[in-house]
Amino acid sequence: MTKICHHFPFFIIIIFILGKLFPVVNGKVPAVIVFGDSSVDTGNNNWIDTSLKSNFEPYGRDFEGGRPTGRFSNGRVPVDFFSEYYGLPKYVPPYLDPSYGIQDFVTGVNFASAGTGYDNTTASVLNVIPLWKEVEFYKEYIKRLQSYLGEERANEILTEAVYLVSIGTNDFLENYYLLPTTKLCYTVPEFQDHLLGIAKDFVYEIYRYGARKLSLAGLPPMGCLPLERTINLFAIHECNEEYNNVALEFNGKMKNLVNQLNKELPGIHVVFSNPYYLVRQMVKKPSLFGYEVSSKACCGTGLFEMSYLCNIDGPWSCPDADKYVFWDSFHPTEKTNRILAQHLFKTVLYKFMK
Repeated sequence: MTKICHHFPFFIIIIFILGKLFPVVNGKVPAVIVFGDSSVDTGNNNWIDTSLKSNFEPYGRDFEGGRPTGRFSNGRVPVDFFSEYYGLPKYVPPYLDPSYGIQDFVTGVNFASAGTGYDNTTASVLNVIPLWKEVEFYKEYIKRLQSYLGEERANEILTEAVYLVSIGTNDFLENYYLLPTTKLCYTVPEFQDHLLGIAKDFVYEIYRYGARKLSLAGLPPMGCLPLERTINLFAIHECNEEYNNVALEFNGKMKNLVNQLNKELPGIHVVFSNPYYLVRQMVKKPSLFGYEVSSKACCGTGLFEMSYLCNIDGPWSCPDADKYVFWDSFHPTEKTNRILAQHLFKTVLYKFMK
């Protein structure tokens, strides 16, 4: 708990005040390549047969042009900001969007799919893209990039690119705590280890195809998501601390995995991007960041709405999303995404500029 109190406030207040003055650096990173779930999906779910979509109002109402894009937010998601901070385009295009071609993917490409997880069962819950399929798309992308730029230039980009990976929350909230069969197969520690084994295999696989600069994200305090607070039977509207403790334990193991990967794979540089303490601070002391509400979301009643339920309740969504930590019952507002991105870039991801 002391980490929550001492790691961030002054720094975060400063970057909040600076806002759009946040520095952008050009020329060092040629591309960002994204794998993961709805925390980083920029629109791939628009193009698959799933009920988990956000390509309708009020999603995207604060995005450029006020248009829904398939991002689970009122605006941009963290990887968009990371791309901008590396001096690349402000938006990372989703790989499955047919309006983009290989020329658009030279400086960034996004394979993420909302609702997915490390475990294949997680992706099957809402019929979204499993992580292994994201990797298959990546391999296909490599061939297209090599054909477009030539092997030498394409391989140079693949090696120098920053790979941003954000995934894992759904494995617990959509899978372990929802499906009785998973709970019968694993204890929590066993399931954590199962997921980390998949994460390790995933890194080994993309390493074989050129990945050298990777960020593996930890879990947020998932017990403080508005939906989890709504259904917390032991203390309604309070954070589910059991879920938060599971996230903390998983993050500790993920950090150990990052250290292990850096020792085992020659030439690789893996960093651990941990959102936990900053999000926890936002939830517990929202006024430090200029928020007014952290216990519920902007969309609808803010208690349980997500995806199409936000569409149903759209006209009743809050007028100013910047006053809220969460946009829907599961996902942050653009402001939260920006503050998280600024923090993680200045503390961790800047290292890839060296």
